[in-house]
Amino acid sequence: MTARGTPTVLIDNDRVRVTRWRFAPGAATGWHRHEHDYVIVPLTDGSLTLVEPEGERQSDLTTGVPYFREAGVEHDVVNANEHEFEFIEIEVKR
Repeated sequence: MTARGTPTVLIDNDRVRVTRWRFAPGAATGWHRHEHDYVIVPLTDGSLTLVEPEGERQSDLTTGVPYFREAGVEHDVVNANEHEFEFIEIEVKR
């Protein structure tokens, strides 16, 4: 069984949910669907493997450089690094 990333919810109210995710090498979120638009802000440089319905792809991330995705994304996110990886996920509730 694959190790799981560790989520820590920092803010959760009627407008946003902010979660800090920490992943050991090889750890994953598990398959999930995003119900809200969201922004990811990497706290670490590195690569994540995104396992999506269309297949797998690598995403290279840089500390502090955010990206946005719309609600409806389905995937599993795996730490492809030999070091711990962290990011902040900001979900925008409607």
